[in-house]
Amino acid sequence: MVVIIALRFTVFAPKSIGITAYVVKPGRVEDTVTNSKAGTVKTRKRASLSPETGGRVVFIGAREGQHVKAGEVLLRLQDSDTRASLALAERAFQSAEASRNQACTEADLARREVDRNKPLVAEGVVPSSQLDRLQNQLEVATARCEAGKAESKRAQAAIDVANAVLQKTELRAPFDGVVSQLHTEVGEFVTPSPPGVPIPPVIDLLDNKSIYVEAPMDETDSGKLHTGLPVRITLDPFPGKSFGGVLSRVAPFVLDVAGQSRTVDIEAEFKDAEFARQLLPGTSADVEVILQSQSDVLRIPTYTLMEGNFVLLIQDNKLVKRAVKTGLRNWEFVEITNGLKDGDRIAASLDRAEVKEGAPIKVDAETTR
Repeated sequence: MVVIIALRFTVFAPKSIGITAYVVKPGRVEDTVTNSKAGTVKTRKRASLSPETGGRVVFIGAREGQHVKAGEVLLRLQDSDTRASLALAERAFQSAEASRNQACTEADLARREVDRNKPLVAEGVVPSSQLDRLQNQLEVATARCEAGKAESKRAQAAIDVANAVLQKTELRAPFDGVVSQLHTEVGEFVTPSPPGVPIPPVIDLLDNKSIYVEAPMDETDSGKLHTGLPVRITLDPFPGKSFGGVLSRVAPFVLDVAGQSRTVDIEAEFKDAEFARQLLPGTSADVEVILQSQSDVLRIPTYTLMEGNFVLLIQDNKLVKRAVKTGLRNWEFVEITNGLKDGDRIAASLDRAEVKEGAPIKVDAETTR
C-alpha cells in the first residue's frame, strides 16, 4: 500500500505546467476610448494655389520644402505686355493731370477777374456787358476744369486696372508656410483652372505650425467625449512611442456613410508643438482619449481577466479560480477593487488550453508588466 501511494505521488503524478506569473502590484489605470478607424495628421491651413491668369512661367520663388512668409512671391508669369499697358496708362494719367491743372488754373483766373470787375460795374466804371462776358468765360473754364478732373480719374482707373492685371501675373503666399508640392518649371505655360475642370494646382502650400490629428470615434463613445480631455497619440513612423495631447474638438454631428459604421470625428492637438511641426500631413495616426484615470490602485493586465470577471490565482503550485471586482479599465490594464491583494500571483499564460483551474503548475517566470 505504501508503495502504491508513493508511486501515485511520484511516477504517476500529473506533470506540472510551466507558466508565466503576473505579480499583482499597484499602478495607474485609465478608462480610455480609441478611434474606430485610422486617423490622419492634418494642418489647419493648406492652400492649393494657381495664378489667376494664364502665361509662361519666368520666375519661381520657392521650391518644395522651403519656408515662405505671407506675401512672398512664389511664382511670376511673363508680364512685359502688361507692364507696357501700365506704362501707357501712367503716361495718359500724367497728360490728363496736366490738362486738368491748366483748365483749373484758367478757371481760377477767370473767377478772380469776375470778382475784380464786380465792384467796378457797381460803381459804373465798366459796363455790365463786360461782367457778363467774364462770367461766361468763368463758366466755360469751370466746365473745362471739371472735365479735366473726370478725365484724370478715368486715367487713374486705367492705372488701377493695369495694376490689377499685373498682380495676377504674380502668385504670392497667403500665409506663412512650407511649399509641399510644385507642379511647374520656368518656361512652362500654366493656366488657371476653369469652373468644373479639375486642373492640378501649381503650388501646394501648408502651414506646419497648425498641425493636428483628426480621427473617427465610434458613435457609442460620443457621449463621453468633450474638449479638454487628455489624449495619447501614436504615429506609424514612430513605432512604440506615444505623444501627449489634448482633445480640441468634437464634431457636432454623427457621420453617416453608407456601408460604414457611424462615427464622430474628433481633433487632437499635440502638446509638443515643435515636434508637431516635423510631421507630414497625411501621416496615419491613432488617438486614445483618456476619460478617467486612477493612480496607485491594484491592477492586472486586461488579457489575464477571464470571462465572468475571474482570474487564475496561483496557490500551492495550483491554479485556483478567483472572482474579482473591477473598476477602471482599458485595453492594457484593469483596476481590481476586490478579490486580490498586493503581491498575489495570477496566471499570465492563458493562450494554452492546459492552463486552467486545478492544473498543477510551476512558475517559469514572473512579470509585473
